[in-house]
Parts: sequence; C-alpha cells; structure tokens
Amino acid sequence: MNPVRLGIAGLGGMGTAHARSVLEGAIKNTTLTAVSDAQAARLEPFPDAQKFTDAQAMFESGAIDAVLIATPHYSHTSLGIAALKAGLHVLVEKPISVHKADAERLIAAHTDSRKVFAAMFNQRTDPFYQKIRDLVRSGELGKIQRINWIITNWFRPEAYYASGGWRATWAGEGGGVLLNQCPHNIDLFQWMFGMPQSVRAFCGFGRYHDIEVEDEVTAYMEYASGTNAVFITSTGEAPGTNRLEITADRGRVVFEDDKISYTRNVIPTAEYSRTTREMFGRPDTWEVSIPAKGHGGQHREILNNFVAAILEGAELIAPASEGIHSVELANAMIYSALEDVRVDLPLDSAVYAARLKALIAGSKFVKKTAEPVTADLSKSFN
Repeated sequence: MNPVRLGIAGLGGMGTAHARSVLEGAIKNTTLTAVSDAQAARLEPFPDAQKFTDAQAMFESGAIDAVLIATPHYSHTSLGIAALKAGLHVLVEKPISVHKADAERLIAAHTDSRKVFAAMFNQRTDPFYQKIRDLVRSGELGKIQRINWIITNWFRPEAYYASGGWRATWAGEGGGVLLNQCPHNIDLFQWMFGMPQSVRAFCGFGRYHDIEVEDEVTAYMEYASGTNAVFITSTGEAPGTNRLEITADRGRVVFEDDKISYTRNVIPTAEYSRTTREMFGRPDTWEVSIPAKGHGGQHREILNNFVAAILEGAELIAPASEGIHSVELANAMIYSALEDVRVDLPLDSAVYAARLKALIAGSKFVKKTAEPVTADLSKSFN
C-alpha cells in the first residue's frame, strides 16, 4: 500500500501543527510531500517537502494525492473547489466556508465520489460528545424538551485579535466567535440534536474587544418536534463555562467538568403526569454516571480517518458535506441579530451573502495589529 502523498495549504498555527503531526509519524500511511503558503518564510521549516507560494501550483504539481486546506476562512471555498477540480482528495479546516452560499458552491464541486472530501471537525472524536449523541439518537432519553448549552470558555484577549489583520473583521473572517471558535460547538450541536426550524439570536458586536464582529451570542432555537434550545457563547468571559444540559421525558443529562451525569426518571415525565394522583408528586429518579474517558484523537484522529478513507474506504467521521449545517446556523444567528428578526430555516443563502457583502463594503473599522509575546497553540482548544 503506497502512502498518501499529502500537501498542506496554509502554514499558520493550525497548518504547521498538522504538518508536524505528519512529520512526527502520528498520521499513518502518510508522507508530507508538499507545502504552500503565500509567505515564503513559513515554508523554510519543511526542507524535505516541495514548496509553493501558490496553492494552485501545488494542486497541479503532481506531487500530492490529497491536500489539507488550513488557510484563512474565505479561501476555504476557492481553494477547496480548485483542489477538487484538480482531482485531489480534500480535507478542509473549519469552517468549510464563511457563508452558506459559498458552502453550497464548495459541496457542489465534489462531483467525483472516488475522491474523499472531509472537514476538520475534530471534536466529533471526543468520547463525551459521542456518548451524549448516542443517548439522544438511541431514544434512551425519550422526547427532548429543552437544550441549554453555555460555552463561554473560548476567552481571547486583545493580543489574540491584534495578531493578524484578517482576524475578527467582516472582510477577513466573515464573523467572530461563531466563525472561528464555535464552529466546533455548533457542528456538535446539530450532530447531536439535528437542525432547528427557526433561530432568534442576539449578538454583541465588539462588546468585549476592539473588533467589529460578534464576541458574544445568545441564541434561542425551536425545533419542529417542539424542542427548544438556548445556545450561549462568548470570547469575553473568564474563566468561562462549558455546561450542556438536556432535559427530556426520561430525565436530565448534564455534561460539565468532564463528567456526564444522568438523572433518570423511573417513570417518564409525561406518563407520570398523566397517571399520578398526587398534587405535588414527581417521578422517582435514579442517578446514573455515564462513563467516558479522555477527549479522543482530535485533529490527528480526523487526519488519520481521512487517510484511512482514501486507502481503505473507511467511513468518514466528518464528511465535508455536513459542514454546511454549522455554517448555516452561524449565519442565521448573525443575520437574526443584525436584522432583529427570527430566522426560519433553511436560510436564504443569497440574502445572507448580500448582507455580508454590504457589511464588508460599509465597514469603517480600522484594525490594529501587534505581534503577540507568546502564541501557545495548545491553549486555543477546548
């Protein structure tokens, strides 16, 4: 079995980390044969790989079988389409696109089913979220009544936003916490619970930082089933919280501090309510601890899975086609806040694309940049 010849487009923090994973032998049956970045200095640490300052040239070089795209957000679409047209297997970092219309174009470009097309949703490898998804999807919890997720431990100081001119601008990122940090959580949200039918959101645009995009979000979602959900996130709170609470007919599940607790009703809520003769009665409960350990292989597991899909036909953990859901939810939240309206899904992708274009054209924001003193990438993940 010949190893997959991998190229990496974009050698910022994430692209370099992925390259190191390959060079350290953490990705099976893979060799790093080419790298590309517009900044030539970033290519120097990889003497054994072919070097390109133009990604398209790398795609057409014949040096690679597959590419991992880790460039700034907007180029995920254009480079992803170009790589697919060049006949490559493609793994794209999150978000797969900045807005839904671009995501639709990118997914439509995947016309050859023999080519693997995946997304870097590494938190799908986390056993805690896998267990919660199993509880929801198996029907063990019964009808889901309410979902609350507070995910505010994505704190970022001003130095983070000042570290790049593209960060936290409509033109550079197309959004803030929803497009940079929370694509992981929004993907997990829809992966576990499915897509809602409507969204009403409130965003703080530059509430905590000198930025023009959202750094705080409170969103209310409604499902066709009657389930409602609240999703809260921020990059301006410290120490922050990561608490997911699910209330269902069978009881309550709470995930916090690396523990899943399940307070299970002996008799389901609806049944008890119909049958009890006690005015102030409530179901007896069992306290159940759901075992899970560690946080999975994360980025390396996704990359290994991508290679296994190419060589062995393994099922993808995160198909890129599913990446449109987190993009759509993020867009819907931003649009709802900007227009002060409830947004029914599916979102009109052309309307949102036009609104984003107007934000970019009308921006008077002047971005200040400065080199950070330290940049430990390991501290960027939740």
